[in-house]
Amino acid sequence: MEDDGGESSSFVVGIIENRAKEVGLAAFDLRSASLHLSQYIETSSSYQNTKTLLHFYDPIVIILPPNKLASNCSSAVTELVDRFYGSVRKVVLARGCFDDTKGAILIKNLAAKEPSALGLDTYYKQYYLCLAAAAATLKWTEAEKGIVVTNHSLLVTFNGSFDHMNIDATSVHNLEIIEPFHSSLLGTSKQKRSLFHMLKTTKTIGGTRLLRANLLQPLKDIETINARLDCLDELMSNEQLFFGLCQILRKFPKETDRVLCHFCFKPKKVIAEALAVERAKKSQVLVSGVILLKTALDALPLLSKVLKDVKSSLLSNIYKSVCENEKYDLIKKRIGEVIDEDVLHARVPFVACTQQCFAVKAGIDGLLDISRRSFCETSEAIHNLANNYREDFKLPNLKLIFKNRQGFHFVIPQKNIQGKLPSKFIQVVKHGNNIHCSTLELASLNARNKSAAAECYTRTEVCLEELMDNIRENVSVLTLLAEVLCLLDMIVNSFAHMISTKPVDRYTRPEFTENGPLAIDSGRHPILESIHNDFVANNIFLSEASNMVIVMGPNMSGKSTYLQQLCLIVILAQVGCYVPARFSTLRVVDRMFTRMGAVDNLESNSSTFTTEMKETAFIMQNVSRRSLIVMDELGRATSSTDGFAMAWSCCEHLLSLKAYTIFASHMENISELATIYPNVKILHFLVDLKNNHLDFKFQLKEGTTRIPHYGLLLAEVAGLPSSVIETARAITTRIAEKEEKRMEVNCIQHYSIQRIYHAAQRLLCLKYCNQDEDTIRQALLNLKESCTNH
Repeated sequence: MEDDGGESSSFVVGIIENRAKEVGLAAFDLRSASLHLSQYIETSSSYQNTKTLLHFYDPIVIILPPNKLASNCSSAVTELVDRFYGSVRKVVLARGCFDDTKGAILIKNLAAKEPSALGLDTYYKQYYLCLAAAAATLKWTEAEKGIVVTNHSLLVTFNGSFDHMNIDATSVHNLEIIEPFHSSLLGTSKQKRSLFHMLKTTKTIGGTRLLRANLLQPLKDIETINARLDCLDELMSNEQLFFGLCQILRKFPKETDRVLCHFCFKPKKVIAEALAVERAKKSQVLVSGVILLKTALDALPLLSKVLKDVKSSLLSNIYKSVCENEKYDLIKKRIGEVIDEDVLHARVPFVACTQQCFAVKAGIDGLLDISRRSFCETSEAIHNLANNYREDFKLPNLKLIFKNRQGFHFVIPQKNIQGKLPSKFIQVVKHGNNIHCSTLELASLNARNKSAAAECYTRTEVCLEELMDNIRENVSVLTLLAEVLCLLDMIVNSFAHMISTKPVDRYTRPEFTENGPLAIDSGRHPILESIHNDFVANNIFLSEASNMVIVMGPNMSGKSTYLQQLCLIVILAQVGCYVPARFSTLRVVDRMFTRMGAVDNLESNSSTFTTEMKETAFIMQNVSRRSLIVMDELGRATSSTDGFAMAWSCCEHLLSLKAYTIFASHMENISELATIYPNVKILHFLVDLKNNHLDFKFQLKEGTTRIPHYGLLLAEVAGLPSSVIETARAITTRIAEKEEKRMEVNCIQHYSIQRIYHAAQRLLCLKYCNQDEDTIRQALLNLKESCTNH
């Protein structure tokens, strides 16, 4: 397998759908040798679930069947890909390639785990679409990349995305999880970063990709989340362990995960001489992979030493499964029989090239030894040539540079050249303050040197054939090591590092309950608090007895920041990281929905209101009892009566569910909901009025907003005539008086049920609290007393 570039995606995705809007998706990760299968029914006409998965995988290739489902029915998935993923390479394969029977056989042969563990063996007919997509994806990848996937080497997950919190693509954008708003504008990206950029202090490419995957799909399993949090507890309380792991993880090359997983792929035998250069290049990648594997295995004893006495379950499991696994010693021993013990992974191009040529011990292959001699002679001749040019042309600062693609060339500082450069120098190119050039002699020696190196790589591959077969027999332990190194990199170099850079107790461990409240005490925005030193902390409390909070306040009072802050804290908690709060307890969220902002969508010919309604419809169709719904304004882009009616109706619908909802609004009438429904709580952001100017405090208080007619104050500042302002004030005063009378009637009418709900809410809190028995008994007595006195 050729080297893929850096942190960019390496997913090949196959998608197929049927006429019942059921979609099968297979995502093959070339970097980590894993195959992720998903099958689901699309619930929205805009195919939001498919868009979310494609946004998550960010594929380099999308494989599709022909566009037509039937004679008069075109595929909506194909239209979605054409519209939103035009820049991604699209491959159309015949429907015969999407064969679910072949897919089931492939999964059975290639999966590292037994298919029964995936739930695919008994029900494979039910999941025929994702198996069909898998067959097409694997067939195309093997043909395109010229590889054969090793049996029982792939990590296969089924419906993996649904075992995690689902955050749709719109919410990912609204919450600035991966990219900040206006990141393309000059300077703004440096001032405000996304959550991903804030945590991106990982040292390996695999760790960075795992971090991105976790932020887009946080965990739902409380046991796994707590295992990560226990690990963080130990790292934060044991500095020696934390700094020891930081040091040792640096010993593993940053591309370890990719190279270890590529042992899952076996190159197809190619005998055509026309492909000799390509074969030499692939041989070089293979030799480089073996050297990197040796370097990683040499670092394992150091990791074992640091993890020997750990207490947290996650770290102790890593110690047992990796550090005590004898298979790594066996692989290391087999490598030691063929590979020279002094060979190490190197990043400097010529050093790496030399290491690769001399990787195999001397005397194993006669032709390899001859090629090495030729490589050494040409390398020495090139260095002697450079010394001669320095003396002959009086260029003491002439440097000899080696690059993998072009080989050796000269670099001369421009200030050292007096007049014109001698005619002997060719291919002269100016780079900044330097001149890059070559000569005919150097070009001739370069060609011989490259040829000798290519022969070394090819002969080395022949020597390594038996070793490679032996490594591939134990490929599952290599993928395990890659997975462990990525996880350690994320937890140690990202989560623990970020917490260690903050003042003590600024970040605390979140608690989790199965059905308890969502309570955050003194929560702060994880990104903005690093920009603003005086960031104001705020609380939130939601429970089954109080599952909707309506946040009110004028423009710029902090509503949108508060909503975003709440979501980011939940995401941080569910990836297994500490959160910026004094205390937090959470009910695990399975889906997160946001509706924020008010913009036209010109691309889909949608007005602001249409966009609002489409987003709201998607929430209503997909909401579950464990969802978290965050809505920043609703219905303000149409007429005031229709907008208010829609906002009220949506709130009533969401109230009937057990989902937790936070709703921000300017509409003061919406606060009337709290007088009718006891599970609605009204909060407002404190704003002082001084000399007709608004002084924002950014503090959240209970009850409705206390600023009368703040819209009129802003209009007055904007310069509207005083007569217009006075007329508007008289009209709004009359409307407000009528609303106050109606709210008083509602309060009297629904008072008894409000009391029952408030008591129920207190009982729910006591059910999930961690206090001792005496404290809980006293709290129950106090509650009984307050209920009987009223």
